[in-house]
Amino acid sequence: MNASGVKIILVEPAGPLNVGSIARVMKNFALKQLVLVNPQCDYLGEEAMIMAVHAKDVLQAAVSVPTLPEALKGCKRAIATTARTRDNCPLQSPREVLPWLLEAYSQPAALIFGREDRGLSNEELNYAQKFMRIPTDSGYASLNLASAVAISCYELAQSQPLTIENNQLNSELAPIEVVEGYYEQLESLLLSIEYLYPHTAARRMEKFRQLYNRAQLQTTEVAMLRGILRQMQWALSQSGKL
Repeated sequence: MNASGVKIILVEPAGPLNVGSIARVMKNFALKQLVLVNPQCDYLGEEAMIMAVHAKDVLQAAVSVPTLPEALKGCKRAIATTARTRDNCPLQSPREVLPWLLEAYSQPAALIFGREDRGLSNEELNYAQKFMRIPTDSGYASLNLASAVAISCYELAQSQPLTIENNQLNSELAPIEVVEGYYEQLESLLLSIEYLYPHTAARRMEKFRQLYNRAQLQTTEVAMLRGILRQMQWALSQSGKL
């Protein structure tokens, strides 16, 4: 897989100038898949088109979807850009983490960018397996969205895929939406048996996500885990506890 197979996902972009500039830099580095989640601007308007220059085709081919899970549909790997630290999930630089997206068996993959003013929410960060921060000077750490995408596209183009010994085995990595279905089923069951409580469920489920992200579940493994949950639900219903 090369960089052209990576989706660039923008969550609720508000500036048409930014979106146009991003389309231009994507074309500079042969990236073609631009996905906008609930865009807050006219990304096909005059301002965006002027900034895109000769990358109008990237803008016109951009896909607009209402939610981040829909943008990630089919992806097996996702990196979120953030400055926010998370338990057991180190923030890595583009040079450290981007080769992970290019491993031959992981396509399609996604690189997620948040809003210009506040980035990605904790809930949105949960959909990524790894987290990236572009190192900047502490005196002025905030980067313009288009600049952040430009740096990332450059580093992505320079990246080399990590060496994998068993591509055939890893080619069965579960798509993100398949794993999300398992998380939903797991959370429902854990709430029903009061292992989780509504006011703490989100935080506790983050721990499960971190555990399974490290495991890099395959499609067959997710099916096995979901089968276990279904059997547990059936057994509980038979005993009258559900």
